[in-house]
Amino acid sequence: MGVDEQRNGNGRKEGRKSKYAVACSIVGSIISILMGYDTGVMSGAMLFIKDDLKTNDTQVQVLAGIINIFALVGSLTAGRVSDWAGRRRTISFAATIFFAGSVLMGLAPNFATLLVGRCVAGVGVGYALMIAPVYAAEIASAESRGALSSLPDICISLGILLGYVANYLLAKLPLVYGWRAMLGLGALPSAALAVGVYAMPESPRWLVMQGRTEEALAVLRRECGTEDEAQVRLAEIKAAAGLPADSAPGVPAPKSSGKGVWKELFLHPTPPVRRILVAALGVHFFNHLTGIEAVLLYSPRIFKAAGIASRNEVLAATVGVGVTKTVFILVAILLVDRIGRRRLYLASLAGIIASLACLGLGLTVIEHSSGAPDHHGAARWAVALAIATVFTFVASFSVGVGPVTWTYSSEVFPLRLRAQGTSVGVAINRLINATVSMTFVSLYKAITIGGAFFLFAGLSVVAAAFFYFLCPETQGRPLEEIEETFSHGWCAAHRGGVPPAVEMRGTTVADGKTKAQP
Repeated sequence: MGVDEQRNGNGRKEGRKSKYAVACSIVGSIISILMGYDTGVMSGAMLFIKDDLKTNDTQVQVLAGIINIFALVGSLTAGRVSDWAGRRRTISFAATIFFAGSVLMGLAPNFATLLVGRCVAGVGVGYALMIAPVYAAEIASAESRGALSSLPDICISLGILLGYVANYLLAKLPLVYGWRAMLGLGALPSAALAVGVYAMPESPRWLVMQGRTEEALAVLRRECGTEDEAQVRLAEIKAAAGLPADSAPGVPAPKSSGKGVWKELFLHPTPPVRRILVAALGVHFFNHLTGIEAVLLYSPRIFKAAGIASRNEVLAATVGVGVTKTVFILVAILLVDRIGRRRLYLASLAGIIASLACLGLGLTVIEHSSGAPDHHGAARWAVALAIATVFTFVASFSVGVGPVTWTYSSEVFPLRLRAQGTSVGVAINRLINATVSMTFVSLYKAITIGGAFFLFAGLSVVAAAFFYFLCPETQGRPLEEIEETFSHGWCAAHRGGVPPAVEMRGTTVADGKTKAQP
């Protein structure tokens, strides 16, 4: 019997994923669509903003990157807010901030107002990036957590695709209205989500942290389908939260308000927590050093450099990038719980390194042959190579590094540290994102556009070494057991793979196969 069809202790067959948990994770991840839309739509809108508001390259870089500076601020506060107000209210708050930012950008009469709207939206991005994967991880079972924790990333990709499509469709409007419609359109789903999120349940793990065990049990009953399974999971969550199994309802878990969390994370971490911190923050650090933000945000410029001249053709090509990103994240969702985080991440990086090296080569040849007498013949193969490798790069990133970063970082922290640990990871993610997006134009003008992608390829090699040696496999382990994975030294290469025997409600996973317990 495979992992897809397990039997619980009562002999009842259970699907791989609880439909209830899947539905909750999908709704909770919609906030990520808004964030992705903002990224995608800005890549095309900047072409029209530059024409309408007469902005220079420095202003374009600031507009592109400022959202990540304010996302950093949002992410650092989001952990504390979600521990205090709950995961569900935090999602609603993030959607409300997105709504305000979209309205400001859509009605902006000048560059200053547009920048303010972008800053407001940035705070919402910080909240969304932190809360969506945490909620998905906490509502899911161990067997389906990888796929459900990847939902925020596929929603980001779907949002990016919708942004690219909006660019293409609204480009036909008059200049003064087109880019404003592109940016303001995000207000509509934001308003709907801010209200609709209250149809979702609260995270059972957060409820336990607040001492609301009866409410947590009610959520687990709907999620698990049987009383016995719900009671087992409740006991595991209480143990991870530091509560005795017989604790009375209304007794909050130690440190549930966030007190002492920063001290345990940074001042006096245990060896396992120190390794968790390095792994979780490291995957976020390297996420954008692959150059993904440069490709997504500046893909119109890259396609122009590769020889696509028409603005409509450039925007159509960016739609193709969005489709590629979305399709390959769907592939990642199918694979992440089957082959594990490590294999998927490292295979993804291999594709990224090869694609970036070829993209850098193609763009360098195009640039050097632009003044040669046989320019058209010499550069034809390079143009084809550059365009093709943009798509292979996006596909490689989307099938592994993109979704695994969010899945991995949201599941490795212990419950008592998860919200604020994840928020620090998101802050680092946004800081690197801002650095890349605000410096890419200056970087490629300094070392050529081909040289910029050679640099990203080199950094991706470093990322592969980091993940191979310091990030152990977490596939198939309940959240409450992952801390133990980091308690056996630094070298993750000797700790990889599914645990030799992982207990799962009524089943044992051994050597990658699921067997019913006698």
